[in-house]
Amino acid sequence: MLPRIDLHTHSTASDGTLSPPQLVRAAAEAGLDVVAITDHDTTAGWEPALQALPGGLRLVRGAELSCRWNGVEPSLPLHLLAYLFDPDAPELVAELALVRAARLQRGERIVALLRADGIDVSWPEILAGAGGGTVGRPHIAQALIRAGLVATTTEAFGPDWLGERYRLPKEDIDVFQAVRLIRAAGGVPVFAHPRATRRGRIVPDELIAELAAAGLAGLEADHEDHSPAERAHVRGLAADLGLLVTGSSDFHGTHKTVQLGAFTTAPEAYERIVAESSGVVEVASG
Repeated sequence: MLPRIDLHTHSTASDGTLSPPQLVRAAAEAGLDVVAITDHDTTAGWEPALQALPGGLRLVRGAELSCRWNGVEPSLPLHLLAYLFDPDAPELVAELALVRAARLQRGERIVALLRADGIDVSWPEILAGAGGGTVGRPHIAQALIRAGLVATTTEAFGPDWLGERYRLPKEDIDVFQAVRLIRAAGGVPVFAHPRATRRGRIVPDELIAELAAAGLAGLEADHEDHSPAERAHVRGLAADLGLLVTGSSDFHGTHKTVQLGAFTTAPEAYERIVAESSGVVEVASG
């Protein structure tokens, strides 16, 4: 039987609802053979996940980097999954610290806008809810749910709330710079959900070709936010550019309905990622 490989998950180190130890235990219980921890712009979950790694499960250490393409106006946000990079690479460490600080500032500004409109949400409470993890809009969404203003995270991300009315831009890493930094740190960059039109604007295929020439290794095709046609398009583009293809759940715990292992990566793509990396090794627990 082929191994089950999920290369995109989040813990409480960013905006997931399971702690890193709970995440790896849940991955084992879900029948996964390999799981990647890819919290937003942080490696804080790596060590707790390693310490709790169940027998028989392989852990791929990674992060999901907040990036931006400045080739259009307004600039376009996008995410890169960075796998098996050196967490001590100075340039990358510095950039991630800046992005986390920008996320914090944006969160506080969003809460100030909500409060100015008479919406009773508390920034200290949201910070406490993040538990020291990277603060994101899902944490503010949870505060809106607790206040009885919306019923679900999906509703909180709608146009009346965090999707438009109370949405603010944040500082991100230039995507070409991010690819360079990931590669310089021995990591392997994969474009997360590149064709997910339901999330908003998407980048043109021409940009992905330029990123491939700059060192992008792969595209995430199988993802809950891709339609079947979008998945097929991503696969075709990857084939044209010689890029590997991944599939993953983008699991966030109860912040989303998708479950661990809902989409998976082929062993050949996973092996390419491991072979191309030189930052940290994958880890297996006996």
